[in-house]
Amino acid sequence: MDIFLYTASARSVLGLIGALAISTAFAASPALSNQTVEEIEYIQLAALVDEAKHPRQPLVLPYREAKQSSWALALDNDILAATKRDQDYTYGFNFTYTGSAAKESWLSLDHPLSAVDQLLGIGHLSREGINSHSIEIGMFGFTPEDTKIVVPNLQDRPYASLIYLSSSREQLNLSEQVSWKTTLTLGVLGLGWVGDFQNEIHDILGATEARGWDNQISAGGELTARYSVARQQLLGTLFENTEIKSTLQASIGYLTEASWSLSLRSGNYHTAWSSFNPDLASYGEKSTYNSSASAMRENYFWGGAAVKLRAYNAFLQGQFRNSEVTYGADDLNPVVMEAWLGYTLAFTEGFRISYVVRGHTSEIKTGAGNRNLVWGGIILSKVFP
Repeated sequence: MDIFLYTASARSVLGLIGALAISTAFAASPALSNQTVEEIEYIQLAALVDEAKHPRQPLVLPYREAKQSSWALALDNDILAATKRDQDYTYGFNFTYTGSAAKESWLSLDHPLSAVDQLLGIGHLSREGINSHSIEIGMFGFTPEDTKIVVPNLQDRPYASLIYLSSSREQLNLSEQVSWKTTLTLGVLGLGWVGDFQNEIHDILGATEARGWDNQISAGGELTARYSVARQQLLGTLFENTEIKSTLQASIGYLTEASWSLSLRSGNYHTAWSSFNPDLASYGEKSTYNSSASAMRENYFWGGAAVKLRAYNAFLQGQFRNSEVTYGADDLNPVVMEAWLGYTLAFTEGFRISYVVRGHTSEIKTGAGNRNLVWGGIILSKVFP
C-alpha cells in the first residue's frame, strides 16, 4: 500500500454596479460610434473578469506576473480510491510552483517551450499579454496486478515509471474567455528509484513487496519528452453557482494523443475559471490543478469527463530501448474514456486542500491487463497574496 496525497467582495459589487451605470449612460448617448461602444464594453469586460480573478489587486496593464503565485503538492494512490487495489497506475506525486520565478529558475524549460510555441504560431495568443508560468517536478509508476512475480509477466501490463520536469505557460484571452496552456516535459523512463521508493514505503507499512521492477519499461533509464497544447473555453454558468468549460488538448511524445473534455465546478467559488485545470491531468502529471488562484475562502465540488484518442503510450509500448514486456498498437484501445470527481476546500490564509477520484476505461484490449483504472488523489496547495 502506498502513500499519496466567490461571497463577492464589496469592491466587486461596486465595480459591477459602476460598470452597468457607465454602460447605460454610454448606451443612451447618440454621439458614440459603434466602435467606441465596443471598446468600452471590452474594457468593462476585462475589468470585471480581472476583479473575479484578483479581487484584491486590480489589473494594471501592461500585465505583470507575480514573482510567486502558488505552490501545490499532489499525491496519488490507487488505494485512495477505496478500491483495495495496488496495481496499474499505482502511485505518483508532484510538486508545482507558479509565478515569474518559475520562468526564471535555472530548472525552467521556458526557453525551449517558448521556441516551440513560436514555431507553431501560438506564442502570442493573449490580447492583453496575460501570461502565467509554472514549473513541476514529479514521478509516478505502474505495476501489474500480481506484484510478487519476479520474472517478466507477459500476461499483464508492464512495470513502468517516469521521473520528470516540466514547464508550462498559460495565455489568457479575456475578451474571448479562452485560455491556452502549453507544456514541455523532459523525463527519464525506467529508473529504479520509483520502484525503490514504493518498496521502502511497503516495507514500513508491512505491505507486499513489488518484486518485478527490474522488468520495467526501459529498465536502467531512457530519456523521453512530451509537448502538449490545450485550449480551454468557458462555456457559461448554470444556476448562478455552476461553471462549465470545455477543453481541447493534443500532445506528442511519450503520450501521443488528442482529447476533448467537459468539466464543471459547483458551489462557493470565487477564483477565475482559468485558474483551475483538473482536465489537463495525465496520470500523475499536471494533477496539482491550481495555477494563479487568489487567497480566499471557497468550497466546491468539481468533476468532468474526457474522450481521448491515443496513438502511442510509452508506458505500455516501450520506447527505443529494449523492454521485457511491451504491447503493440494493435493490442491497445485507441479510444479511452476518462472521468473524475473531486472537492476543494480553501481558506482565507491561502491554503487549499482537494480530494479527487479519477478513472478511465481499459487501455489494453484483451488478457489480464484488460481492466479499468481507478485511483485517488490529495492535493495540498498554498496561494500567495
